[in-house]
Amino acid sequence: MTEISDNNTPYVLCEQSEGVALLTLNRPQQYNALSDAMLSALETELARIATDESIRVVVLAAKGKAFCAGHDLKEMRQNATLDFCQNLFNHCSQVMLMINQLPQPVIAKVQGLATAAGCQLVAACDLAVAVDTAKFATSGINVGLFCATPAVPISRNLGRKQAMELLLTGDFIDAQTALDYGLLNRVVSAEQLDEATQYFVQSILVKSAIAIKMGKQLFYQQLEMPLTAAYQQASTVMANNMLTADAKEGLTAFAEKRAPVWCGH
Repeated sequence: MTEISDNNTPYVLCEQSEGVALLTLNRPQQYNALSDAMLSALETELARIATDESIRVVVLAAKGKAFCAGHDLKEMRQNATLDFCQNLFNHCSQVMLMINQLPQPVIAKVQGLATAAGCQLVAACDLAVAVDTAKFATSGINVGLFCATPAVPISRNLGRKQAMELLLTGDFIDAQTALDYGLLNRVVSAEQLDEATQYFVQSILVKSAIAIKMGKQLFYQQLEMPLTAAYQQASTVMANNMLTADAKEGLTAFAEKRAPVWCGH
């Protein structure tokens, strides 16, 4: 069951339709901060989605002015013990890892501010679309806290100099700069956000589910490998992919000049 807030409003809303799961962070008054309860709600939904083969793609969105303002600083101040902080950051790291390990691609649909762990959340997603008014920062350094856990996915998305600039200065960057740095895939007007997100959704839905599942897993695995090992692992995955029914159907459809009919999951 999804975690609920004190006023019985779900922390995370979930809508499913035609192979798409839309997860919406639902604490707009708290700028969708990643409190322990918010993380638990996300964790619950991601765990459920991971085993649901009817879901082909996940869109992560948010209500209100902010996409996500990072951790709940009030909660952290009220529980300033090593055990609480260690558990909180481990919990957050586990949720970010779940996004990478999810069989389905996850698209961040960013309608507003994304700071600290919120910027981390954008970086952890496989794809990201943002409105042109969105702002991004790893601003923990401004309150004496280096954004160490956000640095993990950010340094894997951005160039090192750009990543360190964000982490050391705490400065905000606009959406176009975030696009130039590699944090985002598209920057659009607010009126175009749905359409731009839907473009990626539809692009994924018409592809082979098994190929995407195998490919996403390999992508993140090989990033952590030396070059030779990465090629070896990629060759093994591609050979196994080649033997799937979907690959056989895809090659046949290509030869017959028709659209493929994928076999399943």
